[in-house]
Amino acid sequence: MTSTTILPSCVSSLQTSLSLLQSSINILNNSTADLPRLGKVLQTTRHFDLISESQLHAAQEQVRAEIQPEIERLLDMVETCLDRLGRREKGLIARKELLDGRLGEVEVAAGDARMRRRRTTTTTTTTTTTGRRLTMTATGKLNEKGERLRLLRQKKERLAYVVERLSLQAQQRERQLRKSMAAR
Repeated sequence: MTSTTILPSCVSSLQTSLSLLQSSINILNNSTADLPRLGKVLQTTRHFDLISESQLHAAQEQVRAEIQPEIERLLDMVETCLDRLGRREKGLIARKELLDGRLGEVEVAAGDARMRRRRTTTTTTTTTTTGRRLTMTATGKLNEKGERLRLLRQKKERLAYVVERLSLQAQQRERQLRKSMAAR
């Protein structure tokens, strides 16, 4: 074999390799021409960052430290308002009972006037006979004792109310004193 016969076959093989290489370059160019756009399309956007558990606990502690004083302040405000409303409610209840007691006194005064009228009528009507006189005076005394018992019960209720009101006022003053001492 001579070099002249080998040379054309080498050239032919080299041309085939070159055309194959050119074809591969064209295929690569066509395939990679869209690569920048594909990079943007395939790029993932992180909507949520993943963090470690220790970072999560640290963030929770930070939020808790920021919020805790405000929550305590609001709870103190609510407690103060509830105390104020409780005192107002007790005051209104006490006032109602006081007004009920006064209304009872007015009714007692009206009952006293009725009782005085009954006494005068029983003494005027009892002069007819001795038997009748005893019955009327016994009835009059019974009415008088019943009325007196009712008056004493009402007086007892009024006094119990006054004692309760005074104890509530004492408790309120003690609370105010404690608050003023705590504020110092």
